Amino acid sequence: MKAFTTIVPGHTNWSQKNKMKELFNEYVKSIETYIMFQIKQETARLTPELEAKGRSPIALAMGAPVAPPPELVYQKLIEALKIPQIHTYSTPKGENFYLEAIAKRMKNRFGVELDTKTEIFSLIGSKEGLANFIRALINPTTTDSEKDIILVPDPGYASYTQIIKTNGGKSCGIPLNKENKYMPDMNKVWQQLQNDGINTNKVKAMIINYPSNPLGATCSLEYLKHIVDFCKEKQIWLISDAAYCDIYFEENKRPHSVLEIEGAKDIAVEFYSFSKPYSMTGFRLGWVCGNADAINAFGRLKSTIDTGLFKALQKCAAEIINSKEGDDYIKQANLNFKNKQNIVVKGFRELGWEIKDEDIPDATFYIWLPIPPRYKTSQEFTQDLLKTSGIVVVPGSAFGNNGEGYFRLSAVSTDEHLQEVIDRMKKDGFHF
Repeated sequence: MKAFTTIVPGHTNWSQKNKMKELFNEYVKSIETYIMFQIKQETARLTPELEAKGRSPIALAMGAPVAPPPELVYQKLIEALKIPQIHTYSTPKGENFYLEAIAKRMKNRFGVELDTKTEIFSLIGSKEGLANFIRALINPTTTDSEKDIILVPDPGYASYTQIIKTNGGKSCGIPLNKENKYMPDMNKVWQQLQNDGINTNKVKAMIINYPSNPLGATCSLEYLKHIVDFCKEKQIWLISDAAYCDIYFEENKRPHSVLEIEGAKDIAVEFYSFSKPYSMTGFRLGWVCGNADAINAFGRLKSTIDTGLFKALQKCAAEIINSKEGDDYIKQANLNFKNKQNIVVKGFRELGWEIKDEDIPDATFYIWLPIPPRYKTSQEFTQDLLKTSGIVVVPGSAFGNNGEGYFRLSAVSTDEHLQEVIDRMKKDGFHF
């Protein structure tokens, strides 16, 4: 007679637990918790000890503005909540008023004409959009030699490689460094990939991110043309992550849209977010725009997995994006971010870091610095900084192979906290 195991609620045996875990796919089993959540968990674990010695954590890891959104956002949201049937399902593509507001913004900001019917789609934030677009491109496989490839900036946003991995693809890094002015010649990159034995026939797309997370680097309009020409020649998709395009410090250095380049719509899509310019991180609002065929394919996938953004949120977003209040908010926020950058740069120079004027970013709230030479790895430095001084930053290794030896600081906290960071490092013996 077959033996049965009696399972008592709350007392599942170890072998069965392991058996259940094995049912998850290979991609999910192979990934780690997102680096920012790892840092949050470690910070929470150390908080009682840090508070006891007067070093309560100062969070400079997440790229999330701490200032509240524009007051107009709240006003318009309250008004929208009173509209009859506002609570009902929205179309995944986005309501017409939302799409029209986006088209107007793209025209006013970049001179880019978009067809709301075919060239724009709503997103639950740009991260979700990037994940689903990549999902639409990759044919998943666990056989390494057969994996579709997407080129990603290195250093670059930590989620790119993990998103590609969890969809059954493979990422290859585009090296960004001072030597190539963070604008590498893609023909040389392609040749190097082939020299390294990469099957470039499997490359389906490349991701660019200007202004850059984590570097704060920008690129010229001429470089965007180089990228567009390259992707056309290689017949691969160009994915532009433009989440930081409105965070910049000089009018004559305003970041560009890749869609400004003639013919870019043949091969390009661009992703935008309300999170960074309007401090609307928790609202989860964004859009993708560009090539109509790509938007159509993306929309077919997305319409099967969600039912669209809450219409009241779309209302307040549509109001702020082309308003004087919204533009004024961005200008003031950028002045504030520049001031925060000045506090950090001045402080780290006092601590011995050599920071040349030409190396200070013209955009974003990120500051990318080398670790002191006495540390072997960026992880070792950032962990010591957290344990000793309660200062939470991100090791450069989290952003790719070329990030090792550096760390990223998000200058989004209050001016007082940023100065406290410098003061603590001086007192606790941190210097370059």
